[in-house]
Amino acid sequence: MAGHDHADAPAAMNNQKRVFWAMVLTGGFMLAEVIGGVIAGSLALLADAGHMLTDTAALALAWAAFRVGDWPRDARRTYGYHRFQVLAAFVNGLALVAIVGWIVIEAIRRLFEPVEVLGGLMLAIAALGLLINLAAFAILRGGDRANLNLHGAVLHVLGDLLGSVAAIVAALVIVWTAWTPIDPLLSLFVALLILRSAWLLLHKSGHVLLEGAPDWLKIEELREAVTSATPAIQDIHHVHVWMLTTERSLITMHADVSPGADHQAVLQIIRQVLRERFGISHATIQIETAACTDPLSLRGDHVRMDQR
Repeated sequence: MAGHDHADAPAAMNNQKRVFWAMVLTGGFMLAEVIGGVIAGSLALLADAGHMLTDTAALALAWAAFRVGDWPRDARRTYGYHRFQVLAAFVNGLALVAIVGWIVIEAIRRLFEPVEVLGGLMLAIAALGLLINLAAFAILRGGDRANLNLHGAVLHVLGDLLGSVAAIVAALVIVWTAWTPIDPLLSLFVALLILRSAWLLLHKSGHVLLEGAPDWLKIEELREAVTSATPAIQDIHHVHVWMLTTERSLITMHADVSPGADHQAVLQIIRQVLRERFGISHATIQIETAACTDPLSLRGDHVRMDQR
């Protein structure tokens, strides 16, 4: 099966708990890192602390998204609130880009105006931060890796982890050589790594928000699988596939069937193929026995839509 349509409730609750504890760890240590960064005069520590501050807010947003996603659907939101998770992931990606911009500006300023850095204190705080970030990263990695909201939370914590590693390396260089430019230089390196992760998160979440089709789905493969399931199906067309979340795909299609065919049996066969072969449980299927009357389908517009 190429995809998953419905994440079960226990998995969603597991993801929610993991994000909550990662948020507690990140927010708790962020305060200590801010104080230590100011005292030590380290941009690497302050950059990491600023990142952790935004990450705490981002993790809180991710946690809230899991909570909101459990709200029941209503007359105004017939699909419920599942898409809020994707929106949270997109906002987290934007937050990562903003963090990168701040780090780059501050690092350039430090390169032209070096400041004294207390390497020993910086090393102790960065080492403790690494342990905290490793714990938070391990907690999140144990969740559902296909969930885009959880993936965004993982990227934030991974950025914190990289920041701690950079701070440790910078502290060691300063302690051994007293060369302080290593502090902003490594901050720039970490910023580039964070920017790459942010772009990937924005790309994935943006694709879902634009109702794009799953990357793993091939329309021609789906069409062949459905039409070959029974001789009663002559053709399928006007196919539209999109994602509510990365775990929930939806599809609509028109199916041409032979005259006299059992429509109910055909529907059951199509739904079985979609569910068992492609992991899609939410499908809207229009049965047709004559030429399609939909003007979009007649223009071939469905072909362009298939490739979203």
